[in-house]
Amino acid sequence: MRKLQFYLGLALVGLVVSAALVSLVWTPYDPLQVVPADRLLGPSPAHPFGTDGFGIDIASRLLVGARYCLLVGIVSVTLAALVGVPLGILAGQVGGWVSEVVMRLTDIVYALPALLLAILLAAIFGGSTLTAMAAIGVATVPAFARTARAGTLQVMAADYVLAARACGTRGVALAARHIWPNIAALAGVQASIGFAMAILAEAALGYLGLGTPRPTPTWGTMLRDSQEFLFTAPLQALWPGLAIAVAVLGFNLLGDGIRDLTDPRLREAS
Repeated sequence: MRKLQFYLGLALVGLVVSAALVSLVWTPYDPLQVVPADRLLGPSPAHPFGTDGFGIDIASRLLVGARYCLLVGIVSVTLAALVGVPLGILAGQVGGWVSEVVMRLTDIVYALPALLLAILLAAIFGGSTLTAMAAIGVATVPAFARTARAGTLQVMAADYVLAARACGTRGVALAARHIWPNIAALAGVQASIGFAMAILAEAALGYLGLGTPRPTPTWGTMLRDSQEFLFTAPLQALWPGLAIAVAVLGFNLLGDGIRDLTDPRLREAS
């Protein structure tokens, strides 16, 4: 069952990644070309998912939207991991007032949701893909810091780490040789879950007009454009909503599967 969960998540994530890669070299139609004569067409062989209120092929926009969805997720999660994991390791390794300062700072950042932070950044710099990535990345730092700190505290109590410290291994060397290799799986699980949250946040920012600006197609902006046709052409909202759900479900299942497969206590229980 745990392997099934992992493979199902991997398949869904692979579907989103494949769509993004395909969009780099091919789309059925130009995702930016407005064709007024083709407005609000239903699904057909020519347009499998129909067309939107501007006459643009929805399938083409979904493919390109997958690309920007992954771009925002990769950059924001990488930013959060590069900042949060070292901070968490530092807090768990040093302890004392250093740990308290780091954790209280992450608590302050954690109190600022990604949407609120994006609104603040958009008010200063304007809504853009960069603004969305920065806001989501900063808002995700506390989750990585807390996960890394918890893992570090467990590793620091292990006998082999006590032996290494007795031999004089300290600081960066201890973190690189003993701590990071043993918490890498935890960071991977958090990255997968953070990716799912980044996709949701990016879609929300796009819906609010604070993410990637038009005419670039993203799943969030597609939802925003479809709201005026919600009762006359509900499929306009169904396809981007379904794409977001598939991506979020895939990364969540993948994260849970990685956790189940790498946690020795769960393996022993099975």
